[in-house]
Amino acid sequence: MDENQAPRKTRRGIYLLPNLFTTAALFAGFYAVLSATQGRFEAAAIAILSAQILDGFDGRIARLTNTQSAFGAEYDSLSDMVAFGVAPALVAYHWALGELGKVGWLAAFIFTAAAALRLARFNTQVGTSDKRYFQGLASPPAAAIIAMGIWTAHDLGIEGQDVSWLAAFVTAGAGLLMVSNFRYLSFKQFNLQGRVPFLLAVVVMLGFAVVYLYPPLVLFLMALTYAISGPAWTLFRLRRNRVHRRREPAA
Repeated sequence: MDENQAPRKTRRGIYLLPNLFTTAALFAGFYAVLSATQGRFEAAAIAILSAQILDGFDGRIARLTNTQSAFGAEYDSLSDMVAFGVAPALVAYHWALGELGKVGWLAAFIFTAAAALRLARFNTQVGTSDKRYFQGLASPPAAAIIAMGIWTAHDLGIEGQDVSWLAAFVTAGAGLLMVSNFRYLSFKQFNLQGRVPFLLAVVVMLGFAVVYLYPPLVLFLMALTYAISGPAWTLFRLRRNRVHRRREPAA
């Protein structure tokens, strides 16, 4: 290169495609809050569900198109905080927790603060933690417990004021699970690009059919089962270790 030739400047910018999905997820979370303030709780729950679907796409698209970036990772975390931290807490507050006064807003704040701590811990452990597992309940399924629970109750004609204490317990409990040390399967080891057994395709098809029967209740039960799997697996391992130690011969 000619010594007098100026070096090329690095082009600055962001990757558009994955960040479009992140922006859409952010908008869905924002729309959920607006819907809740207007008393449209079913629309708010569906908006949070839409944010979950969009959030599942942005990272995968970035990896498939080789458009991963530090900006995208930070933007995704901020979007998750709004869609899965602030929005579910405010939707729950407008639906039921507001009836409890200080207890209600405290339960909502516990969920929001836990989501922020969960995301901060996850970001600091990237590259060092076992990718097969999450430490603590991830924020999307925690948000699903609240959103799908509200959708189910609304569909069954249950008013938030009638189950306000239960809503507070579920909201705060989901928040505490996010900052717990329970391990949850991340399902990141599944390769969606590779070949899979035909039986798995049949199972996926049946899964969609079951969800279609009653979407809010089925999705709520799925999210609740996943949330319980962490403590249940931990208790199972502790019990197995105790039995194993008892069977070991004394030295």
